Amino acid sequence: MAYGFAGRALVGALAAVMMAVPFSFSAKAQGEVNVYSYRQPFLIEPLLDAFTKETGIETNVIFAGKGLVERMVAEGANSPADVLLTVDIGRLRGAVDKDVSQPVQSAVLEKNIPAKYRGKNDEWFGLTLRSRVVYASKERVDQDSITYEELADPKWRGRICIRDGQHPYNVALFASIIAHHGEDAAKEWLAGLKENLARKPSGNDRAQVKAIYAGECDIGIGNTYYMGKMLTNEKEPEQKEWAKSVKILFPNADGRGSHVNVSGMVMAKHAPNPENAKKLMEFLSSEKAQQLYAQLNYEYPVKPGVEVSDLVASWGELNPDDLTLTEIAELRKRASELVDEVGFNEGPSS
Repeated sequence: MAYGFAGRALVGALAAVMMAVPFSFSAKAQGEVNVYSYRQPFLIEPLLDAFTKETGIETNVIFAGKGLVERMVAEGANSPADVLLTVDIGRLRGAVDKDVSQPVQSAVLEKNIPAKYRGKNDEWFGLTLRSRVVYASKERVDQDSITYEELADPKWRGRICIRDGQHPYNVALFASIIAHHGEDAAKEWLAGLKENLARKPSGNDRAQVKAIYAGECDIGIGNTYYMGKMLTNEKEPEQKEWAKSVKILFPNADGRGSHVNVSGMVMAKHAPNPENAKKLMEFLSSEKAQQLYAQLNYEYPVKPGVEVSDLVASWGELNPDDLTLTEIAELRKRASELVDEVGFNEGPSS
């Protein structure tokens, strides 16, 4: 089954299933590159616009919240996808493990992206970093530092909010705890965190900030860039008020460092436009694109020397955990199992 693309302007909606979308352009036409993106349009379109302006290469994009890797598997050699953009090391490794990616040899990518944020065979590439931090009430939390380990301390009983324990962002964090302390200690920690929850895990990262603002809990766990998006949200200005009620604490900042994850990319195994795909990937790692990621998305650039935005800088300096993403990816399955073993998503026992 072959699919073409109708052009970026016509396929922007988030959707889980879009297998039957009819496309009018050939995926093998010159001067274009086809992108499958798990990342939302407002995060990616400014970067693609800048790429087209610089190179003249048109981009066609399918956005979806899930199912893109499965779609690439189903499409096989007829897939029109050139580049997959996603978040989370688990999804990057998932694309590799399902054999829908191919290694890319590029001196530009090697120069721009440190080795610890690339697959060992250059089969995936990180583009930005985000840290999984603690959102803390400015009114009800006096301390200005914290550790992940401390989240299981009974002093936080009934005071913590978090999203679904099986969400990839949390699974990666829990995997990092396994890496540092071993399975038994990680399970005990996770059970302690569960008992400290104010409610069953629910909502997204923004919902945790809203819950703190509403007084439902005192601290939450979420990714850094959501705070930037909330503090500058003109369409939903109430989010500014939510965000102003909390402060960011970087866990383990004075020790081993805060857990970080990546957004990233792979070149599709059957990319019909591999040269253009490579140009797009190199562009996204360039100083210009990395600055856009920093200024528009409030993420941490992976390219050395590119500064974070002033807003992100105001939160303090990020000291990233030195754990390799490969190690975290290998422990994700066990971390997911621990979530179920302790009944994390059932919330506190009393």
